[in-house]
Amino acid sequence: MDTVTTPPSSMPASGPAQAHGPRLAGDLAIWFFILAELLAFGVFFAAYAFARAKNIELFAAEQAALNRNAGALNTVLLLTASYFVVRAVQAAEAEASRQCANWLGGAILTGFGFVVVKLTEYAAAFEHNISLSSSTFHMFYLSLTFFHFMHVILGLVILIAMWNGARQGRYRPGDMNGLETGAAYWHMVDLVWLILFPLVYVIH
Repeated sequence: MDTVTTPPSSMPASGPAQAHGPRLAGDLAIWFFILAELLAFGVFFAAYAFARAKNIELFAAEQAALNRNAGALNTVLLLTASYFVVRAVQAAEAEASRQCANWLGGAILTGFGFVVVKLTEYAAAFEHNISLSSSTFHMFYLSLTFFHFMHVILGLVILIAMWNGARQGRYRPGDMNGLETGAAYWHMVDLVWLILFPLVYVIH
């Protein structure tokens, strides 16, 4: 009887390659931090909504006095900064460190643009004797926006550190953790403003 020889399989001895599932970008710790921050902002927003429901006319009148153009400009600046951060991550994945640094530089500039516009708003408010104690609305307006403002400042510090790392060629495929962690934080700052702006400046 002839022996039938089985042709060698082209499949690796280790078995079929495992497909990689979705991967959480950045450190797991940053996502716990982001969730905690979103919870804190959520409590702030809920308190604002509750106070507004009890003082609708007061809130509507003082909300109308806010500079919505400045708020809209800051929305554009933060969205632009987030777009630049996305492009920076894409550049790093393509091993284009110089382009990554350039995109991060653009994000830093637009982020500082937000800071300048917000400080101008605060200066105008203080000139009109607006303070935490001047009204319930002003208390929430100053508290919410300043709490977010401090997150923007921290985000800019992180972006500058990322920009410095990109200039040194620190980020590349397989070594993106630091860049992705910072990007996740910045997008959280952007997301909070996209809720804060219409809630405080626009919705009656």
